[in-house]
Amino acid sequence: MPANVVESATAPSTADFKSLEQKILRTIEMLKSAREAKAAAERDAARLREQLSEREEEVETLRHELLGLRKDREEVRTRVEKMLDQIESMTAEE
Repeated sequence: MPANVVESATAPSTADFKSLEQKILRTIEMLKSAREAKAAAERDAARLREQLSEREEEVETLRHELLGLRKDREEVRTRVEKMLDQIESMTAEE
């Protein structure tokens, strides 16, 4: 009878062990997948940070250019107004 008791005791424990082993293997695979996804997300985040930095530099350059163009426009406007005033004064004299 002791042989039967040993067999019945080992049978469920072997199945439990295999089940536990499968769960551990699935957990390891999930961990690998999660690590790969994390690494991909970190690469994407680094790439996006770099792109953001480049865009910020472009915006700053364009802002300076816009300010320069506005200043130039005001200077041209002033010069044109002076010329128009001169033309008007010349035609008023005649």
